[in-house]
Amino acid sequence: MAENNRAVVRLKEKFAESILDVTEFRGEVTVTVKKDGIIPVLAFLKQSLQYNLLTDVTAVDYLGKKEDRYMLVYQLFSIDNKDRLRIKAPLAESDGRIQSATQVWRTADWLEREVYDLFGIIFENHPDLRRILMTPDWVGHPLRKDYPLQGPDREPYKGRLS
Repeated sequence: MAENNRAVVRLKEKFAESILDVTEFRGEVTVTVKKDGIIPVLAFLKQSLQYNLLTDVTAVDYLGKKEDRYMLVYQLFSIDNKDRLRIKAPLAESDGRIQSATQVWRTADWLEREVYDLFGIIFENHPDLRRILMTPDWVGHPLRKDYPLQGPDREPYKGRLS
C-alpha cells in the first residue's frame, strides 16, 4: 500500500537515487532517504506535495545495533490532504552532521536545537545551534545510549534517602 501512496510515487520519480527504503506500518508511511538528499526531498514535499507542517524532528540512537548509529526522523503533515508522512535519514557516528531543515521550515529551529542538545547531532547552516534544554556548561548529550545513567560526574543513585 505504501508503494501506491501519492507522495511515495512522486518521491521515487524525482529522487530515486536518494530513496533508501519505503515502509508502511499500521497505516503510517516512512520513507528513508540519504542524508545528502534530505533538504531537496523536504523542500519538494512542502512546495509540491503540500506537506506544509513539520510536526517534529527527533533522532534514534542505534548504538551497536546498526551500521549507521543515528537515524534522524522528520514527522510531516499535509493540512490540505490530511495526510502524515515520516521521513528518516541515517547518520554515521563518524559524521553526525546533516543540513538544517530551517531553510524549508522555520519551525525546525527549536526542534533541531533539541536534537542537538540531547543527541549531539550537528545541523549545518542552522541559524542558532546552541543548547535549549540543558545548561550551556552541561557535559555530554543525555539521550545518547552511551551517556552515563546518573549523568556526568555524579554519584550512583543509592535508592531512597532516609
